[in-house]
Amino acid sequence: MSRTDWATMALVVFLSLAAAGPVSAQAAPMAERMTIVTVPSRAVRGSVVWLYARPAGEPDTAVTLDGSAAEEPLHFERLADGGFRSLLGIPLEGGDTFPVTLRLSTGAATDTAPVALAVGQPEHARERLTVAPRYAEPDSASRVRIEGEVAQGRAVSRGAHDTPRLWSGAFRRPRPSRVTSTYGAAREFNGAVTSRHLGTDFSGRPGAPVRAAGRGVVALVANFYLAGRAVYLDHGAGLVTGYFHLSRVGVATGDTVVAGQVIGGVGRSGRVTGPHLHWIARYGGITVDPMSLFELGAP
Repeated sequence: MSRTDWATMALVVFLSLAAAGPVSAQAAPMAERMTIVTVPSRAVRGSVVWLYARPAGEPDTAVTLDGSAAEEPLHFERLADGGFRSLLGIPLEGGDTFPVTLRLSTGAATDTAPVALAVGQPEHARERLTVAPRYAEPDSASRVRIEGEVAQGRAVSRGAHDTPRLWSGAFRRPRPSRVTSTYGAAREFNGAVTSRHLGTDFSGRPGAPVRAAGRGVVALVANFYLAGRAVYLDHGAGLVTGYFHLSRVGVATGDTVVAGQVIGGVGRSGRVTGPHLHWIARYGGITVDPMSLFELGAP
């Protein structure tokens, strides 16, 4: 990112520090010499964005940056202009600011500062669905199974923090077809609101190809109660995508796949009302709108 880009895109994020409370004497020096921007420039809840941070002055290879947000670590990469860049996952629920903690180290000294990042609120639809009673109200044995399967998915998400970033180009749609259900919609099953739709659904006939959105490693192949046949891809740097309700799976755990590679077929396995692809994205344990990946551009 050039100096002109920094000047034109800079968000005066630290002006919102007052909303998060007083800045400590330790935090103030870093706040005074850091510029923070996001890409896209308007961050919204339920999305993943690039967080850029640039110390003032000439680039210094002795300077390092790390941080955390919503109990998830940030994985900053050093840029040629002396700045740093990390993915940032923003939870769907919450207010108009999102707290981020940054830690700037220069040799033996470390400055820590809280940043209150201004975020927008997305609009959500409401969906009414009818499914078999056994899926709407699972019995005790099924609930135990679901809990175990959720834990498997979360373990994949946590593991992505230990994987270096594997993708280098822009992300691609897993299906070229119509979107039938958007991320964040309130879901009403058999007359009762039970959850939000934390993914994007694509239409497709059974068996139609499902493609990897980006380069990554197949972290999990499973047949789940709710998600049906599922594939999780670990893209590294905390990012995971999942592909649910598949009719078939064409990859195995441990495989490295590239963007656009066929990994399975559209199906109706698990809890579904008809054949489609349910596509998810997570930054660590934060489920975000997978369509926000397309706003990142090529890193």
